[in-house]
Amino acid sequence: MTTPLAVFWFRRDLRLDDNAGLYHALKSGCPVLPVFIFDRNILDDLIDKRDARVSFIHDALQNLQAELEALGSTLLVRHGHPQDIWKELLERFDVKAVYTNHDYEPYAIARDSDVENLLKGRGIAFYTFKDHVIFEKDEVLKDDGTPYTVFTPYSRKWKTRLLSRIRGNSESAGNAQGSFYLESYPSAKYRDHFFKTATFPMPSLGDIGFEHTDISFPPEEVSRGLIRNYDKTRNFPALDGTSRLGVHFRFGTISIREKARKASLLNDTYLNELIWRDFYSQILAHFPYVVDKPFKQAYDRVPWRDVPEEFERWCDGKTGYPIVDAGMRELNATGYMHNRVRMITASFLTKHLLIDWRLGEAYFAKKLLDYDLASNSGGWQWAAGCGTDAAPYFRIFNPAEQAKKFDPDLKYIRKWVPEVNTAQYPEPMVEHAFARQRCLDTYKRALA
Repeated sequence: MTTPLAVFWFRRDLRLDDNAGLYHALKSGCPVLPVFIFDRNILDDLIDKRDARVSFIHDALQNLQAELEALGSTLLVRHGHPQDIWKELLERFDVKAVYTNHDYEPYAIARDSDVENLLKGRGIAFYTFKDHVIFEKDEVLKDDGTPYTVFTPYSRKWKTRLLSRIRGNSESAGNAQGSFYLESYPSAKYRDHFFKTATFPMPSLGDIGFEHTDISFPPEEVSRGLIRNYDKTRNFPALDGTSRLGVHFRFGTISIREKARKASLLNDTYLNELIWRDFYSQILAHFPYVVDKPFKQAYDRVPWRDVPEEFERWCDGKTGYPIVDAGMRELNATGYMHNRVRMITASFLTKHLLIDWRLGEAYFAKKLLDYDLASNSGGWQWAAGCGTDAAPYFRIFNPAEQAKKFDPDLKYIRKWVPEVNTAQYPEPMVEHAFARQRCLDTYKRALA
C-alpha cells in the first residue's frame, strides 16, 4: 500500500484509552495502523496449549478489533518471529514511523533493539514510551543517584516524587492530586486518525496452535468499596477482598495511571501494592541477574534439596498442610492465588522443604494469569530470604498459625481441600518444628 502510515505495535498495553504510545502515534500526522504479533519466541516455549494467558490475550485482541471496526479501522494480528513479521510489514506498507510502549523484561529489550535496528536501517523512526509503570528505573533514586534496594524508603520517595511536578494540561481529564505523573493520555480525541481500511482477518487460537481455556477471567473493574476497605480485607483469602486486577495490569487492558489515581484517593495500602510493581521493575532493570540468581548473591551457597517427589506434592497441593494445599489447588484450577497464600506456599517450599526458589518461581510463571517476571522473581526471593527484603532469613511462616489467623473458619481451606480433617487427607509431609530448625541450620552454615 502506498499510503504513508504510522504503525502502533501493541504488546503489554491492550487498550485504546489512556495508552501513551498509541496517543503519540495518533498525534503523529500519519494514519495509524495498529499491529499485534503473537511472538513465536515466546509461544513456542509454552508446553500447555490451553495456556489461559494466550486465551486472555486473544479475547482482548477481539475486543480491540471490535472497537477499531466501529471506528472504520482494523487491527492487524500476525503470528511468527518479530523480525520476520516486521520485514513483511515493511514490504507491504509504506511505514514512516513505529510507535510502541516500553517493555522491561530482558527478552523484550533484546527484541526491541533488533527491531529498532531493522527499522533504522531503512530510515524508519522507532519511538517508545513509558506506559506500564508510574516510575521507571531511574526516576526514583536515592539522593546519591543509586537505586533503592529496600521497599519502604523507596515507597516514601516514590510518593514524594509523585507530587514533585505539578502542571496543568488542557487535554488531561485531570485527577484529584493533580500529579503530572498520573495524567491520562486522551487517545479518544484522536480516534479519527486510525488508518481506515477493510478488516484484516483475526487468526483463531487454533491458527496459532492453542486451544481455549476453561479458566474464567476477572473483570476489569472493582468497586470503590473494595479498594476503600482493602487494608482490612486483603489478608483473608475467604473474602472477596482483593482486586484480582493483576492479569489486566500484566497485559495492559487497564491503565496503571487510572488505578493509581483512584488508589491515591481511596486507600494507601492498595496504592502500596502498585508501588511494589514499580519497585520490582526497577530492581530487575538495575540488577538483571535476579532473573535466575539471588539478589543477595551469598545465598547462592544454600544447598537446596533435590527431591522431585516432594516438589510434585507441593505442586499438586498434597503437602498435608491445608493452607498450603488450598493455595496450590486454587492456582492449578484458576490461574490465581490469593496474595497472602502466595507468601505461605512460597515460604513452605523454600523453608520447610528447602527446595530451590527458582523451581517455585518457574511453576508460578507457568500457572499464574498475572505472571510478571520482575514481581514473581522478587516475591519468590522475598520468601526465600535471598531478595531485597531487609528481614533476615529466619522469618519462617508457620502454616498452621497462618491458617488460624487468616482463615479461622476454614472457609477458604474447605473450598479447595474438601477432604481436610478426614482419613483421605495426607499427614504433613514434614513436621514444622523440625523443618524450621533444619532451615535455620542450613542457611546459617551456608552463609557463615
